[in-house]
Amino acid sequence: MAHGAVFFISDAHLGAAPPDREADRIERLHDFLNSLPGRAEALFIVGDLFDFWFEYREAIPRRYFDTLALLKRLREAGIEITYLNGNHDFWLGGFLRDTIGIQTRNDSLPVERQGRRIWLHHGDGLIGGDLGYRVLKRVIRHPASIALYRLLHPDLGIPFAHWISHFSRESRDELRFDGDRLWNEIAEPRFAEGYDAVMIGHFHRTYERRQGGHEFFVLGDWIKNFSYVALEQGQLRLDVWPERATLLPAAAAR
Repeated sequence: MAHGAVFFISDAHLGAAPPDREADRIERLHDFLNSLPGRAEALFIVGDLFDFWFEYREAIPRRYFDTLALLKRLREAGIEITYLNGNHDFWLGGFLRDTIGIQTRNDSLPVERQGRRIWLHHGDGLIGGDLGYRVLKRVIRHPASIALYRLLHPDLGIPFAHWISHFSRESRDELRFDGDRLWNEIAEPRFAEGYDAVMIGHFHRTYERRQGGHEFFVLGDWIKNFSYVALEQGQLRLDVWPERATLLPAAAAR
């Protein structure tokens, strides 16, 4: 659609639990995705759609097949899909781009749609004091690290990565969530660069702040919040799925 809505989601962490324990939330995510044809122009996945993603040359994680097939159908319906890597799915590869048709991006991404200038980032490593993580991130994403990991057989490499992801979830920055600090350290510098909206994920919390003609959103997740942001007719709206008029109680709006 030339003039459809634009949607932003983050942090589904598919594969974080055994299949029988996450079937309901996957169904809810798929229901949302199936609602997009006919009303959406573009979908931005702002990191950590998968709890772990790694492409071997001849293998991908089979557990995500249904979700990948659905994303492929969205592309065939003419919906543009852009996927920013997060701190769990930082090894996005050619399969998503060449087979599914998804545009993949590292780190930040400027988005200009419907007269808005939006700065997107997964949200990891942006807060002061995260120098150690930023160094680790560069090492993990280095081509040499990817080549070494490919030496592990998929039957070993994929379960091992899920085990590591479990500990990453336990220590994530959600416990230290501070909306004012995020606004000051992440949003305000981008507003100074000329962006009128900033959007991140990572923290698994919904947060919205509008001030001085600027807007800042933390996207929440698809584990407990089932939240997303929609851009329609130049207006940004934080909502949950199924759609309803009010936000989740966890959302902190200022």
